Amino acid sequence: MARRFSAPYQSEPVSGLASWARNLAVFSVVAVLVSIIIVRFGFLEMKPALATFFGALACAGLSILVCLAAFVAIWQNGSRGMSRILLALLIDAVVLAYPAYLGVQYRRLPPIHDITTDPIDPPRFDALARLRTGEGTNTAVYAGLYSAEQQRLAYPDIETVELEVPVQRAFDVTMQLVTKRKWLVIDERAPQPPRRIGRIEAVARTPIMGFREDVSIRVTPDGEGSRVDIRSSSRYFESDLGSNAARITRLIDDINSAVDSASLKPAKKPQAPAKVQPKGVAKR
Repeated sequence: MARRFSAPYQSEPVSGLASWARNLAVFSVVAVLVSIIIVRFGFLEMKPALATFFGALACAGLSILVCLAAFVAIWQNGSRGMSRILLALLIDAVVLAYPAYLGVQYRRLPPIHDITTDPIDPPRFDALARLRTGEGTNTAVYAGLYSAEQQRLAYPDIETVELEVPVQRAFDVTMQLVTKRKWLVIDERAPQPPRRIGRIEAVARTPIMGFREDVSIRVTPDGEGSRVDIRSSSRYFESDLGSNAARITRLIDDINSAVDSASLKPAKKPQAPAKVQPKGVAKR
């Protein structure tokens, strides 16, 4: 007589809400990546690109709400899908972590976008001024005394770089650092007589979204030494979330380090003159 087997084990169905939560999380990642590509390569104007980015963040937030609903459903009916919920929450956390940090920075930092080492006479935007005339861009004119006061309170360490090297040397060091950072140089003018003022205008990009921020550097003689003034300004938005101040601070530190390391190089030791063998003395 053949042995009869019972019906195969029927597993619980997967929660549809858990699947939706995972799908929304994956879609938010794709939308974020697409928005970053759009901004960095300029495929669309700034507004639709930002709309794509904030839409992706909204999807991540909606995914979290669906995760909560899926967890309640699984708790009540015993369906499967907890792994999908955890995966969705992990993806949502990755997507929302950096925007959440920027939100904290927005509340903590002053709403300014134009930072300079010399608020009284900031380096001008000459060549860069032509790039700041489109719709929604900030003006090339310095933001003024209000911005200077807010900068002084938030970033008191940003000051003119005073160097004990000639103006040409200061210009060369600064230009090397700008090139090393791969900023797009729009204009450079080495210090020439009679005024001997060097100028560098370049475009920097923010690390993730690639927003364009304009940098103007002025190198002037100061007796036997030189002075370097830097201005960094966001092309878009009223608040830079601290990016321009961080850029100037890093450049100041690198200029000082480069000049100090060059000036502290040990001098070559003079070689001792070769001894002349007296005639008639054999070499050993």
